[in-house]
Amino acid sequence: MNKFVSKPILVRYGETDQMGIVHHSNYLRYFEVARLEWLSQLGVSYKLMEQEGIIMPVIEVNLSYKTPALFEDKLIVEVNLEEVPKVKMKFSYLIKNQNNQIVCLGETTLAFLNSKTRKPMRCPEKVKILFFGKE
Repeated sequence: MNKFVSKPILVRYGETDQMGIVHHSNYLRYFEVARLEWLSQLGVSYKLMEQEGIIMPVIEVNLSYKTPALFEDKLIVEVNLEEVPKVKMKFSYLIKNQNNQIVCLGETTLAFLNSKTRKPMRCPEKVKILFFGKE
């Protein structure tokens, strides 16, 4: 399973700017909410991974805004894992509003690091299997 669709995310007032539009920084939060929802559904726990000595910082982001999101819009985030993870995981995102309009497109790349050494490490096999099954 390398694709996921989030539950609706309601835009809160505090996420909008003076113009009444969702502030651009909040799209990264929506990406993270959907990504964590997906990982949780697969049985992957960031907390457990950290306890096992694995951290996953975001190392690259790309965003493209298409249609403004507004207060009380209900957003759906589609998340795709672009390739079998090795040392990095690259996700792409498509956010749509309740009218099925594309609001935002984006990508994030996360790296697997050893929490003690902060050095890159390979993706744990059990994580790969959850997304793509046995190779």
